[in-house]
Amino acid sequence: MKIRKTTISDLKTVMKLYVYAKAYMDQNNNSNQWIKGYPSREIIQEDIIRGNSYVCLNSQEEIIGVFCFMQDEDPTYATIYQGKWLNNLPYGVIHRLAGNGKEKGIASFCFNWCLEQCKNIRIDTHADNEVMRHLLNKHGYQYCGIIYVANGTERLAFQKCEGSFPVI
Repeated sequence: MKIRKTTISDLKTVMKLYVYAKAYMDQNNNSNQWIKGYPSREIIQEDIIRGNSYVCLNSQEEIIGVFCFMQDEDPTYATIYQGKWLNNLPYGVIHRLAGNGKEKGIASFCFNWCLEQCKNIRIDTHADNEVMRHLLNKHGYQYCGIIYVANGTERLAFQKCEGSFPVI
């Protein structure tokens, strides 16, 4: 597998991955995470334009996964409830991770790639998303507390830091 930036010409394929991911979530008791058309074509297009959208390719160069990764402060992480972040140092953020459901190891590959780019990562997920919570635990992400996303719904917040980042 390999990672590259998403292009506008990838948009149709990427949106199909999100349709699949939403259906998968619904089938796995997680129908409350991506609601009301989220993530919309406009959001994904904006991710691409800003250079924050990435695709995961298999050995045949087929798009098998997609995610948003940025190394900017995320406003939804400014306030955390019932806990605290591991540190207040610059961090990377992973959002909107989706795979095609046909190939294994996509999330792990993407997590590892992001950690190579930035050794301090924050991510959130819905409490109902047991699959993502399992993956975060498997990859050593620590639960930090609760945040609220733009639509006002609650998310469980996690962080992983490697190297010489002090935990506060």
